[in-house]
Amino acid sequence: MSEKKKKAPEEQKQIVKKHVVFSESDITVLNEAIALDETLAGEVVIIRDDFAVGPLGTIYETEGYQRRRDWWKTLVDASPYNTEGLMHLADDRLTAHHLKKFLDDTEDSQLWIWAGQNAHDVCGYYWLITQLKEYSGRICILYLNNLPFINEKGGIFYPAYLHQIQPKEFLKAKKLCRKVMPSEFEVDSDEWMKLCAEENGVRVLEGGKKLVGKGYDYFDKDILTTVGTDWQKGHKAMHQILAKMKVKTGDVYLLWRMRQLQELEELDLQGDPAKGWKEFEVKLKGTPANAATPEPSNTVTA
Repeated sequence: MSEKKKKAPEEQKQIVKKHVVFSESDITVLNEAIALDETLAGEVVIIRDDFAVGPLGTIYETEGYQRRRDWWKTLVDASPYNTEGLMHLADDRLTAHHLKKFLDDTEDSQLWIWAGQNAHDVCGYYWLITQLKEYSGRICILYLNNLPFINEKGGIFYPAYLHQIQPKEFLKAKKLCRKVMPSEFEVDSDEWMKLCAEENGVRVLEGGKKLVGKGYDYFDKDILTTVGTDWQKGHKAMHQILAKMKVKTGDVYLLWRMRQLQELEELDLQGDPAKGWKEFEVKLKGTPANAATPEPSNTVTA
């Protein structure tokens, strides 16, 4: 009996957690889940950059980091978000530093990395895990890979993103928590560094954690098959494109590709997207389908 009493404090030692997510909307739903279950208690930290698109070469070095930051700045400055301070998108190095300091300074601490089955989350996981090898045994992954959950209507569905899951369903999801294995630190880091070296503009998830590099024009087909031959306001066009896409990406990246397609003379774009989504219009290059046919001239030429 006395031995059990001596062991109790050790058995009850509480792990101090921080949760890592990769989308703003995931913060809200995970905090709601934490409010339902105190065993999940811990600060929710976000990695903001979308590593599924853009340059990655030498990203862990100052030159590569700055190159990526400059690329994002070009895209954001020409978008409706240019006045909202979104350049924190590429400022995750400091966040990673603080996470490592937390692990260094806090006894019995863990990081819980939450990822949905989409390229955005998986790329974020790879980017972060490559920097955490020295903390093996204290890094946990909750990868919701091809797992069924209950939606608000009581039906079964397979979420691609964390924010699609009801807060109460996270109580089931926490059972998936496992420590990242030492071999995973090596294998995943090697795979990620290969992707970085390829310098493709887009990363696509093929299944599991397998990512494949694609060209910067990968999403152009989604734009060109959705935009019609009549002028359409930017916000409506973007909504339709995002709704129809099977593989998702962000609106800033799609807007940049619209500009590229305009330069390639495949799209017409008028107005200024930097002033707002409703401040520009877009259509396929050429005459609108509903344009009036000009009446034949009575003038006879020789």
